[in-house]
Amino acid sequence: MKVWSIANQKGGVGKTTTTVTLAGLLCQSGKRVLLIDTDPHASLTTYLGFDSDELPGSLFDLFQLPRIDRDTVKPLILSTSYANIDLMPSHMSLATLDRAMGNRGGMGLMLKKALACLAEEYDYALIDCPPILGVMMVNALAASHRIIIPVQTEFLAMKGLERMMRTLQIMQKSRASSFKVTIVPTMYDKRTRASLETLQQLKAMYPDNVWASAVPIDTKFRDASLKSLPPSYYAKNCRGVFAYHTLLRYLERLEQDEK
Repeated sequence: MKVWSIANQKGGVGKTTTTVTLAGLLCQSGKRVLLIDTDPHASLTTYLGFDSDELPGSLFDLFQLPRIDRDTVKPLILSTSYANIDLMPSHMSLATLDRAMGNRGGMGLMLKKALACLAEEYDYALIDCPPILGVMMVNALAASHRIIIPVQTEFLAMKGLERMMRTLQIMQKSRASSFKVTIVPTMYDKRTRASLETLQQLKAMYPDNVWASAVPIDTKFRDASLKSLPPSYYAKNCRGVFAYHTLLRYLERLEQDEK
């Protein structure tokens, strides 16, 4: 099972959209996908049509388990409307973990251990991360083979990326983490100078990490979220989905080359 985290310490850059669009494309190609919502705001959980306050269990419960194995982890996973996509949902109580358990030994590896129990059941696990560095992001980074960083093509997003790259450098020095980093320019508008200059700056500053293309602004993403549909199910031929399809092929080539 490949584990990809979609992360950035700046909000509003397209993390959830990236997660659910890649999941839809993988599902349509026959892959089994587990989505994990680590953000207390539960945007991914809500996107897929679930009310986090009405669910019997969530990712928060993983951190309460006396032991982690397949029998204890599986009840925390929901089936979605899509045959090959399951979800480990979020809950607002995740926001209390740093204060309540942040200093407990082994807290940063709980998700990694849980995913190890499910390695034969899914081809991919995609983790939608919160925009803050805390227990949940540390868990996601420690569990991942690849970190995908969506970056809005505008100046302030570059500052957020700098913070995120520093965080990743710290994590990569830890023996618990071993991952590759791919930067994905998002919300690109070729009509604006800000988008053009930010894309050029990304390529200049991070030539070894940035995807050479970009995901354009596309209102179909918003429309798909209103219907609780992955964009590739809602508007498979729109330009935004085409961009993510190109990104997925690129990521799959990277995975092959890095074997």
